[in-house]
Amino acid sequence: MTTPENTAYSDSSFWEKLKGFALKAGRDVIEKALYLYYAAQRPETPAWAKTVIYGALAYFISPLDAIPDAIPLAGFSDDLGALAAAVAMVSLYITADVKAQAKQKLQSWFGSEASSS
Repeated sequence: MTTPENTAYSDSSFWEKLKGFALKAGRDVIEKALYLYYAAQRPETPAWAKTVIYGALAYFISPLDAIPDAIPLAGFSDDLGALAAAVAMVSLYITADVKAQAKQKLQSWFGSEASSS
């Protein structure tokens, strides 16, 4: 996958972070990250939206956060804020198919209690 130049995003880092922190981060954070990831995979998503997406995902996987992820309860709040802002900016490109892909992945990790939004 190609990403905008000068971003710290990589697919392998994204999946490592998700797998390592899925339960700790919670469904809301993971759901938004998956929405963005799958929206970025779509060829119809324009370059400007992919730039926003990869910027938010790079922040999510970065070990340097405004609030370290190891802090209980608050650790992922900055990640959630960055992901939510990106979701709002590119919401037009988060299609029903993107949501279905995310829901399927959420169900495989969290079981049938996965978000149905």
